[in-house]
Amino acid sequence: MKKLTILGSTGSVGTQTLDVVANEPDAYEVHGLAAGGNIGLLIEQAKRFHPRVVCVAEKSLVDDIKPHLPGGTKVLFGEQGLIEIAATTEADTVVTAIVGSRGLSATLAAIEAGKNIGLANKETLVTAGHLVMKQAAHKGVSILPIDSEHSAIFQCLNGENRKDVKRITLTASGGSFRDRTRDELQGVTVAEALNHPNWSMGAKITIDSATMANKGLEVIEAHWLFGLQYDEIDVIIHPESIIHSYVEFVDNSIVAQLGLPDMRVPIQYALTYPGRRPTPTESLNLARLGSLNFREMDFARYPCLRFAYESGKAGRSAPTVFNAANETAVARFLEGAITFLDIERIIEEVLGKHGITDLPDVAAIAEVDAWARKEAAMI
Repeated sequence: MKKLTILGSTGSVGTQTLDVVANEPDAYEVHGLAAGGNIGLLIEQAKRFHPRVVCVAEKSLVDDIKPHLPGGTKVLFGEQGLIEIAATTEADTVVTAIVGSRGLSATLAAIEAGKNIGLANKETLVTAGHLVMKQAAHKGVSILPIDSEHSAIFQCLNGENRKDVKRITLTASGGSFRDRTRDELQGVTVAEALNHPNWSMGAKITIDSATMANKGLEVIEAHWLFGLQYDEIDVIIHPESIIHSYVEFVDNSIVAQLGLPDMRVPIQYALTYPGRRPTPTESLNLARLGSLNFREMDFARYPCLRFAYESGKAGRSAPTVFNAANETAVARFLEGAITFLDIERIIEEVLGKHGITDLPDVAAIAEVDAWARKEAAMI
């Protein structure tokens, strides 16, 4: 039986992870659930899955949630609570589905405690890939990707010699505005940006999909997960989101992973690897689908992806700054404080102001992250 702790249980990936658990309840045991402020949903989850421990964002929420939980459930809160729930439960696998860089310390704590990681928080590797992968190797734990693109690459590489890989290609839906020109992006609304044509995701990642910053984060994440150089990682627009990504080998053979766009498939694969089990998802019928379409990536149309490549190649503190500036700019857009096109302008300006430095530890990462957020908030 797989023993799980889920960080970000009330978000899109967290709720779909619990859908996977509910589909085969005898195969999983939920030991911990961590959420932010959505305590109503967290209470429902706790009553259904009976975790030993739950964690909420603020101390003020503890008294609100405690009377509604099953007897004996321990309640934690805040950053320290998140670290504790990640490291101290009996779970063998921690699913990190918290949006943004908040998941880093908890992920590192889980690795230190010997937990395998189901990684849905790409910012963890973007900001601290050098620390996370080194610690995972040292502790002998697995980092199993949950993002559909990285899961696809992971599956395509099973049984293959990594030296035979020529390049990988991450597919991108193109996001909410894939059929609009840059001129047509003037004045787009938050509601329009959140209307993703293929995937059901949280607000931040949906905006990132529209700017292509999300794909940029995935490129940096792929660099760390698969040990590839940036010129070995391509991106192509694939509007149907059926081919989730593919690998080209030195003999020019290409292996791809296909399926309907449903996050429960890569989530379950990370939980059951190296085995597979039936899922409640639909089968792909290529004959009914009829055709698949592709477009070359246009870095002028999607400058956030260019910023990500440039940050990744520069390395050291640059990816942390890219991520922090993007998170702050997206939050401001969602609040209505800036326009959609201001997101990329803010990222570019913050990156231009930054002097790249080494990041030897979490404290150094936090300092650079805070600087970038402050700058992005003032532009």
